[in-house]
Amino acid sequence: MTQYLLRRLIQAVIVVLGVTALAFGVLFLTGDPVYLLVDPRGATQEQIQQLRVRFGFDQPVPVQYVRYIGNALRGDFGLSLHHGVPNWDLIVQRLPATLELAFAGFVIALAVAIPAGIVAATRRNTWADYASMNAALLGQSMPVFWLGILLILVFSVSLGWLPVSGRGGIEHLILPAITVGAFTAARTARMVRSTLLEVLGQDYVRTARAKGAGERRVVLRHGLRNALIPVVTLLGIDFGYLLGGAVITETIFAWPGAGRLAVQAITNKDIPLVQSIVILMALLFVVINLLVDVLYTLLDPRVRLA
Repeated sequence: MTQYLLRRLIQAVIVVLGVTALAFGVLFLTGDPVYLLVDPRGATQEQIQQLRVRFGFDQPVPVQYVRYIGNALRGDFGLSLHHGVPNWDLIVQRLPATLELAFAGFVIALAVAIPAGIVAATRRNTWADYASMNAALLGQSMPVFWLGILLILVFSVSLGWLPVSGRGGIEHLILPAITVGAFTAARTARMVRSTLLEVLGQDYVRTARAKGAGERRVVLRHGLRNALIPVVTLLGIDFGYLLGGAVITETIFAWPGAGRLAVQAITNKDIPLVQSIVILMALLFVVINLLVDVLYTLLDPRVRLA
């Protein structure tokens, strides 16, 4: 098991380095980064050269990248061009809101998807199966921005039950969490149904039934645990999607998270801030996948034995 986790850790480091290289390269796609700091029509060539030396843009790109990685390892992600404060401080202020929204959407997705998948699998080809899977298909088909606007129109504008936007109490979290978790709930429900149907057809499940085990025990203990192995993979990916997909949801509901900060940074051409957000989001995604790999070893003894 140690070798398995060590391989995954090495792969994670390689992925993070690849993401940092891509994010760092974005800074140079528009040409000389110094022109993001000054108006070339109002600055002299001497002033531009002074800024180029001050920020190290006069050095070779590989040298700049190594310096950038070294600073990032110390928690220094540079200054925001628009706000004039460290990028790390801005992200730390906004990240809890994004994690709160992603976690709430994830909980809603699990609370809906797992029971729906179990019901659909154990009552195959019945009205419950058809209703669950049609609802899942509808959830996968609806764009996030359309669902968010629809929920605002119904529950905020027409009924007046919930606030339109902003972050506050639980009432502010309900609509954004449903919006961001709907797709995950729909896809996970379909995955739970398909994997559980496959597992329930295995010989050891039929043996458990032949020994007189109750249907609930057969489904939950013998069936669901083994069916969850591919589902865990999907959930790990989807939680990263919730962090990234929250960009649209946070914009619709004016939720003050890192996703909305990224949209504002793009609008303001604040490339260093965009870089920092992308790298930290990628790092979170890698950490989540490492946790999924650890969870594999708990769900499937074959991983530990390998």
